[in-house]
Amino acid sequence: MNGFVLAAAIVAVLVVLGGLWLVATANRLDRLHVRMDAGWAALDAALARRAVVARTVAAFRGAGAAELRAVAERAEGAPRAEREAEENELTRLLSTVDRTELPPPLADELTDAEHRVVIARRVHNDAVRDTLALRRRRRVRYFKLAGTAPQPEYFEIAEPELEPEDTLPTPRTSARVVLVDRDGRVLLFNGFDPADPAESFWFTTGGGVERGEDVLAAARRELREETGLELPADRLTGPVWRRRVRFSFEGRAYDGDEWFFLAELRGDGEVAVDVSGFNEIERATIREYRWWSADELRETDQTVYPERLGELLPDLLGSPWNGQTRLLD
Repeated sequence: MNGFVLAAAIVAVLVVLGGLWLVATANRLDRLHVRMDAGWAALDAALARRAVVARTVAAFRGAGAAELRAVAERAEGAPRAEREAEENELTRLLSTVDRTELPPPLADELTDAEHRVVIARRVHNDAVRDTLALRRRRRVRYFKLAGTAPQPEYFEIAEPELEPEDTLPTPRTSARVVLVDRDGRVLLFNGFDPADPAESFWFTTGGGVERGEDVLAAARRELREETGLELPADRLTGPVWRRRVRFSFEGRAYDGDEWFFLAELRGDGEVAVDVSGFNEIERATIREYRWWSADELRETDQTVYPERLGELLPDLLGSPWNGQTRLLD
């Protein structure tokens, strides 16, 4: 009798342990399915965002714009069974886009959208892999613990060739000053990139914002260092303009974010510019400076930054600042 009771107790314990295992496995499988569904939702959202960005990119293209727009629309609206082929075609077309011809914010948006697609696809496929591994176990299949949940499917698309982080442009925030004399002329410096000294260009005073410095303080500091002029903060208006630009200097690529302030010296008489505060690179790369009128800027064939400065200057000086920062093309 004691042997029978012991055997029954052992059987009962095994049944309980088996039941607990089944419950725990079923709960784990349920969590994996939830994780997989969440992964697909994130991937679907990332793909949809890429399609939206692709249509925006198409607006800046000439040849191939209609095809890119059409493929983006097909990819966004394709059923799951056809989605992989359409997304692969969109990846192929986006790989032919010259990012340097796009506005920097749009180029950044496209790169970010592509990175998010890659990350979301890997997260989704990792969830599919883990779910399939558990569903394939013999006891899971025997007891039908997956219930009526559909069979997980990988989403296989070609990943775009993303730029490694060490090749991406270096972010650079700078503060610049449109310094105007009593005759309405703007001060510009003429300089060159040491990597290409044959090509010179004209630009406003200004430079990079240092750590812990705001753009107004940086504008005042750069003005003092490059011209010798010490102006109080209330003599600088703005930022009146903002310009996003990609450029290279000494072989290094930069993603520039430039903030422009206006400083008018109409009541200050003759202005003496003192460049003794130039740093080493400025002394080596800046050849000269001069005051330019708007008419001279519009007529010159020399390179001037920001572009269209001759058109922008009269509007800037013609009326009081409205408090809004204008984004330059």
